[in-house]
Amino acid sequence: MKYIISTYFACSYRSQSITSIFVIIILVLVLKTSVLSGQEYAIGADLSFLKNAEDKGFHFKENDTAKPGLLIFKEHGYNWIRLRLFHTPTDLPNNLDYTLTLAKKAKESGFKFLLDFHYSDTWADPGKQFTPSAWTGMSHNQLVNAVFEYTRETIKAFRRAGAMPEMVQIGNEVINGMMWPDGKIPSNWDNFADLIKAGINGVNAGCDSMNRPKIMIHIDQGGNRNKTKYFFDKLLSYGIDFDFIGQSYYPWWHGSLLDLRSNMIFMAETYKKPIILVEVAYCSSPTEYKGKPAPFEESPAGQKEFLEEVNRIVMNTPDNLGAGIFWWEPATLGGRSTRDFFDENGNVLPVITVFDKYTRH
Repeated sequence: MKYIISTYFACSYRSQSITSIFVIIILVLVLKTSVLSGQEYAIGADLSFLKNAEDKGFHFKENDTAKPGLLIFKEHGYNWIRLRLFHTPTDLPNNLDYTLTLAKKAKESGFKFLLDFHYSDTWADPGKQFTPSAWTGMSHNQLVNAVFEYTRETIKAFRRAGAMPEMVQIGNEVINGMMWPDGKIPSNWDNFADLIKAGINGVNAGCDSMNRPKIMIHIDQGGNRNKTKYFFDKLLSYGIDFDFIGQSYYPWWHGSLLDLRSNMIFMAETYKKPIILVEVAYCSSPTEYKGKPAPFEESPAGQKEFLEEVNRIVMNTPDNLGAGIFWWEPATLGGRSTRDFFDENGNVLPVITVFDKYTRH
């Protein structure tokens, strides 16, 4: 009888333990799903030149009525702004003071804010990653310390100004590394990983524990699964902790919409991290496709159709891991770029209405 009773209780205990474990697993899965499904979808724009244009007297308009540029985007559902930061620029406006002022105004207008550290005095992209001139001649260890201290003090400045970013990019389009030659990859992966870690540690050191920005790592391979896999597999092998994958997608450089769709599915299923297309754009007049067939007409209507289709792909990413989309530089001075949202007279183009049906009620 003792044996039967003890066996009964042992089996009952094991059964309860198994049931408890099962319940815990289910709760974890439910909580994970609810967090992902409840994640705000980022409707964003890199508006780093907007203040510069308005400071020079340019008026952004809707139906010939002048409005503050930020207001036009806000009224059409945009909820995020992305701003780049150069270390010590000489020919471009995007220094710390300029960026602080624009970030503060955006936050006061209800936008969330993504800060894009270039770690350069000028443009940093796959073809060039110049080390800031102030750091010329430094050893690798000195550069690591410089990145940490600069990042920490910059974040502190935004915190003091009441303009803390909700998200921070450590470098811009870093598929080939950053701060060449020290952090150039593939030859200097160890150095590059040190620099990325220094940037992340600087963000953590500059913020308060209750207000830590999410960390994004940004490359420019929206339609290239193989290069995406190589980069993030290697990066993760260094134990680098980050929150969001950022990708650029310009179809004339980065492949077809099917290429983009394939890579979005791959990233979601492989890395289980939210993905934002943090740079997309298309032209409103013939520019990139003068010598070959275009996926969409390069016209105001084609520009709008492009954004609609790209957004549809992002929103259909598995497990709700398509977290948003940012247009790159839609608000420059006098419609100088055909990728703008505004014509040469300042009037906003039809592309501004893409998110109206998702955000108005």
